[in-house]
Amino acid sequence: MLHDVLSVLHNWPARQKESCATVAVVTSDPFAVKLATEYEFEVIPDPDNPGETVAIEMATRVCMERGADSALVIPADIPLIEAWEFGEILSHAPTDGSVLVPAADGRGTNAIFRRPANLFPLRFGNDSFKPHHAAAQATGKPCVVLNLPGVAVDVDNPEDLEQLISLPGETRVQSLLRKWKVFGRGFAPGIQSQDCQSKQQR
Repeated sequence: MLHDVLSVLHNWPARQKESCATVAVVTSDPFAVKLATEYEFEVIPDPDNPGETVAIEMATRVCMERGADSALVIPADIPLIEAWEFGEILSHAPTDGSVLVPAADGRGTNAIFRRPANLFPLRFGNDSFKPHHAAAQATGKPCVVLNLPGVAVDVDNPEDLEQLISLPGETRVQSLLRKWKVFGRGFAPGIQSQDCQSKQQR
């Protein structure tokens, strides 16, 4: 999934034209570090790995220290994201404010743009969209909510893997899941689910 997300970012034509469009991966996982390096993205070390919320706080501090005027946060478990969706987020971004892209179920938050980069704190976990939306509105700045089909599809449980197989596309993760299906592997809770969780953490 991370490979799918990073490859879309790497091949996004508009990124080459934006001198400030730096991509950084917050991780200390060896696989993720190697992949980020292959794509020539920056790595923000996260040796303690306390969770997504703290990782984003670290990245936000880096943005502020470098004088970045905005930041776009995306997770690694949205493998159907497409380049045009990045363009949609940026084209709807207020001069001073935020853009939120919810998960398909309306509960999670799968992309957040903030200008300035520390406009409001992010708190990820179950049902993060409503708190993020409330925090964005509390700033008094414009907050745009976008529904984007690729960004909306995330992977939190085995049922989400089944959905990935059924959706159009030939991403790396879809090809892998379909190959597993050919060999009769299912996604029932248990060992398979634990394997999936391990891969997500990467």
